[in-house]
Amino acid sequence: MASVKSEYEVETLFIDRLQGLQYEYISLKNYDDVVKNFRTQLCKANSKALIEAKGVAELSDREFEKVMLRLDNHSVYDSAKILREQWVLELDNGKTVYISFFKNDYEHNIYQVSHQITMDQEHKDDVEYKNRYDVTLFINGLPLVQVELKRPGVEINEAVNQINRYRAFSFRGLFRYIQIFVVSNSVQTKYFANANERTPSGERQDILKSLVFYWTDANNKRINELHEFTNNFLARQNITPMIAKYMVVKETEPVLMVMRPYQIYAVQRAYDRIIMSNMDGYVFHTTGSGKKLTSFKLATLLRDDRRIDRVFFLIDRKDLDDQTVDEYNSFEKDCVDNTDNTYSLVKALKDSGKKLIITTIQKMAIALKRDRYKEVMDSLAEQRCVFIIDDYGIIGLSQKAA
Repeated sequence: MASVKSEYEVETLFIDRLQGLQYEYISLKNYDDVVKNFRTQLCKANSKALIEAKGVAELSDREFEKVMLRLDNHSVYDSAKILREQWVLELDNGKTVYISFFKNDYEHNIYQVSHQITMDQEHKDDVEYKNRYDVTLFINGLPLVQVELKRPGVEINEAVNQINRYRAFSFRGLFRYIQIFVVSNSVQTKYFANANERTPSGERQDILKSLVFYWTDANNKRINELHEFTNNFLARQNITPMIAKYMVVKETEPVLMVMRPYQIYAVQRAYDRIIMSNMDGYVFHTTGSGKKLTSFKLATLLRDDRRIDRVFFLIDRKDLDDQTVDEYNSFEKDCVDNTDNTYSLVKALKDSGKKLIITTIQKMAIALKRDRYKEVMDSLAEQRCVFIIDDYGIIGLSQKAA
């Protein structure tokens, strides 16, 4: 695409490539069209549940109004949480149905692409300035990926600045469900997560350039060119887990985070090594490279896997123990409890519902040595346990299988 001259050509070739990746092209002119399309696609995506509950894969005006009341007028942060929930909708016939807005399996979602959608006050009254967007990717009718394209030679930061203006003045309603932005001038491409357009104190909050990332392959080779990036990053089987697995809706502050490529590949390789190969291993991370986020995502993915009974995060020092618990709980509120002593560790082990436990190596060693804890510790031999060990830049992986 390096020979492309105009922004229009970049956009046309990009949409053609997405259609080749089985995105359906749909013409949407304004926000009313976006809402109508969302209604149609939401019913298709939840057709089985709707047919079982009411006989048809449709929503009445009253039922759809309830859906929009649930979705509309939320911050980007709250919208991200709603996107990932299964929501109970009360139907006109008195029955209830679980509605999914986004599914983790790409084969059960509906993927569409549109371009040049205009947002204005005529169709959405809280829009401050009229804007027209380049390319929007929809999943189940919700705009989840927004792409801003420039012609070759234009500085890519201009696209970031433009998105920040859209965020401040016109991304309203369903457009607050955007999870990921992509910016490209066809020869240079980056991605980044969405964020609330204002701070808790009401000040405008732009996306920082430091949080705009290049994509790479598994060997850390940068993927700059838009065509290759599209084939890799935006393919349905890749963008779906990117949103489902490799983003964090941070609980202690209104922040939506997306992982860097090396973090994602580290999690994937470690997860596959444990689940598929049943082997131990380790991951090297330098200071400040996001080791805690990497280990958190690995631990939670393993925790949520039915094939794993327990996940232990072991640290060597007490002060790091407190720090790690606080940081983990900032990613997901109350996902772990700090075991203050060996007794509380053993007590946590007796709780079959507690799958993720953070503690120190020393406490675990004492629990294994003391005869009074033998019955509880021996019970672990019948479980498949994974141990993630934090050792100053190294994430060690070990496991015990029955």
